[in-house]
Amino acid sequence: MATPRVSVIGLGAMGLPMATHLAAEFPVTAFDVAEGQRARAAEQGATAAASPAEAVADADVVLLALRDQQQVDEALFGAQGAASALRSDAVVMLTSTIGPAAARATAARLTGHRFVDAPVSGGPARAGTGDLLIVVGADDEALAVARPVLERLASTVTVIGSNPGDGQALKAINQLLAGVHIAAAAEAVALARGIGLEPGVVIEALSQGAASSFMLADRGPRMLEAYGDGAEVRSRLDIFVKDMGIVGELAHNAHVPTPLAAAAHQLYLLGEQAGLSAADDSSVVTVLSPKD
Repeated sequence: MATPRVSVIGLGAMGLPMATHLAAEFPVTAFDVAEGQRARAAEQGATAAASPAEAVADADVVLLALRDQQQVDEALFGAQGAASALRSDAVVMLTSTIGPAAARATAARLTGHRFVDAPVSGGPARAGTGDLLIVVGADDEALAVARPVLERLASTVTVIGSNPGDGQALKAINQLLAGVHIAAAAEAVALARGIGLEPGVVIEALSQGAASSFMLADRGPRMLEAYGDGAEVRSRLDIFVKDMGIVGELAHNAHVPTPLAAAAHQLYLLGEQAGLSAADDSSVVTVLSPKD
């Protein structure tokens, strides 16, 4: 097919780097409720739109990069929502993590439009270089249209099924592991502080051995920053409140016990109660081992 015209709705921590990376290869029109984010996208090659409806008017692929189901519903079906202006042959690609049931409900409301359930994993830096993991639920027709966009954004595209919700289900399992790994890393750092070891030395040493994980190597240094001026916000703590809630709901419905995921969810909820919702998720360590 010809070069797809892409609309990106949501220019937050993930949406902005995805939009700017796409804009280097495709025509991109972008929208966010924050004017400053629209301006940043325009500075890096995208065309800013004043509403979701305006953003999707000529789009072949509409990429949604929003925080939760409420934002997805507002962007699609609210005042000047994208659904009112979608072309009949446009494909809506959901990269947000909202859970299988919500993805199915969203696809059902978009009657007559093709839908690609494509939640992403990898963080903002990898989003800006096209090195994401994207797990996909989509039929062949929708996937064919979205494929160039998926391949521009991802180093790994895994098609797990043909239906909306299939990608969300696999992403939930990814988030189960990620959430538990961050919580375990926080416990390790907290214990190191509690027994008088230098946490930085502990993190560096463990990152070289069998106890290493991506989350320890990535979040560990940011946990140390949490005890100073605070870590740069790359992944908000309340994202894991949401995502571990999705994990818990899936596990409950499937009658599968997930005690580690449940414990990690409680830790993120404690962080939320401590006022850390908008802080980097690494700051959850301060719940276990408070700042001096």
